This record gives sequence, C-alpha cells and structure tokens, in this order.
Amino acid sequence: MKQKTCIIITGPTAAGKTALAIAIAQHFNTEIISADSRQCFREMSIGVAKPSAEQLQQVHHYFINSHSIHDDVNAAVFEQYALQVADTIFQQHDVAVMVGGTGLYIKAFCEGLDDMPPVSQQVREQITSSFKEKGLEWLQQQVQQHDPLYYSTGEIRNPQRLMRALEIKLATGQSIRSFQQRKTINRPFNVIKTGLELPKEILHNNIDQRVHEMIAQGLTDEVRVLEPWRHLNALRTVGYSEMFDYLDGNISLQEAIALIQKNTRQYAKRQMTWFKKDTSIQWFHPAALQEVLSYCTAGMVR
Repeated sequence: MKQKTCIIITGPTAAGKTALAIAIAQHFNTEIISADSRQCFREMSIGVAKPSAEQLQQVHHYFINSHSIHDDVNAAVFEQYALQVADTIFQQHDVAVMVGGTGLYIKAFCEGLDDMPPVSQQVREQITSSFKEKGLEWLQQQVQQHDPLYYSTGEIRNPQRLMRALEIKLATGQSIRSFQQRKTINRPFNVIKTGLELPKEILHNNIDQRVHEMIAQGLTDEVRVLEPWRHLNALRTVGYSEMFDYLDGNISLQEAIALIQKNTRQYAKRQMTWFKKDTSIQWFHPAALQEVLSYCTAGMVR
C-alpha cells in the first residue's frame, strides 16, 4: 500500500502560509490541519489572523474554532488531536496538509513530546507567586537571564511557557530546550516539511499592514468583548495584551498599534530561529506554488 504523506507548511507569521496551504490542499483534493496555538479558539478571530470564512469554505480546516479559550490547550493536546485527525483524513486521502507557525505543536505531531524532568512544588509555587506579584516583565527578565536559549526562540509573552522554562532551569540547571530534543517517535506516515520565507523588509511590511487591517476589521471591539477573560492564558498573547493596555487607558491606540507591530516582528524572528534549526525543512518563496508541489511530489515518490 502506498504510504500516506503529511505535507507541512510552516514559517513566520504573515508569510503567506494560509493561501499556499489552501492551494496545495486543493491540488491534492484533501483537508488541512492547522498548527496554530491561537486560531483554535472560537472566541478569537481578528487578532489571531484566522483564515477568512471564504478560505475556510474552500478547504475543510481542523483545529480552527475547535476549542474555547476556557479549554486547556497545549502541545500534548494538539499532538493527540492532530494524530487522530490525520488518521481520519488518511482513510479518505493519500495526503494531508498541516499549516501553521507554532513550532512546538509541529514537533509534537512529527516526533512526539519529550519527557520533562520532575519539578518540586516549592519551586513551582515560588515562581507562580513571584509572577503574580511582579508581573510579566519580571518573568521575561528571569527567563532571559537564566535560559537565554529559550528566550530567543520561545513565546516570551506567554506566562505559562515562561514559567515552565524557568522552573525547569531552576530545578535542573539545564535549558528546557535540552529536554525538548531527546526523543523522536517515528510516525506511520511520511512527513514532508516546507517553510515559507520572505526578505525581512517585505515580511515586516506584511506584518505592519496586517495589524492596520486588524484594526479596520474591528480588533478593538473583539478585545473589548473578551476583556472579562483577559486573565486566561489564551488571551495573554500579541495583539490582545497591547489592546487591553489601550482599553485600560495606559497607552494610545497609535501606541498599541506600534507595539503590536513591534511584538509581532519579534515573534516572527523567534519563529525563524526555531525553524531554521530544523534542517529537514525545505524553504520556498510563498509565491512558488509549482516549486513546492514539485518538491512534495518528488518526496512522495522516494
């Protein structure tokens, strides 16, 4: 029997992954699994650059609007979800497409998750208590000081992940990254990894333009509705944190827009730092549909 194949399309935010993934899925007459840690939440749309209603109608997407901000969603949850969905897709199709920029989720799907060392309750409670007292900036400074490797590649506006990185470092003396690269599970399907890359100035322009479009589409109103749940981990993310500051009266709308653009550019840089370490990813320009299709087709023949 011909081996099933999952084509993965990754890269930084605003690189054009969604449009290319839809074109590839249509070419192979198949479905898409999103690998984005925020687009799965039903309550968040504009600020997470969710595919449009028209795009979602063109090809069926999994892990979009599949969960609530009140659900506990992490890499382990995604791994099990995506493996079950891939199995469902493979019952009808030879190819599945996965698209997204959450590197740890893609790694979990392709290779499985690593076993983390135990952390004492005392260390965990101490970090949690200090974070509640001193805030996100303190937590970022601690991780930057103790685990610069994670700080340069991780989600530094996500308190849960920052606290996890810090507690592992303090408990073991080693970066959490050293535990995230040890175990590899061979999946019963073929994986072809592609990445989309743009010149930095073009990517930054895309990001800046996208943020203006989010404001025009009603990001302020979306964030205002979500204000009662701002403490949830799902909402501690770029685009929402800055708008909460604006709604609190701490900064102007123009300052919020500039901060979202800046923080998104920094996030894109961390994404690329993560993905460039994976030598199995073949990089393409987002407009190179035929080249991507040729590369993937050749990978299925091998």
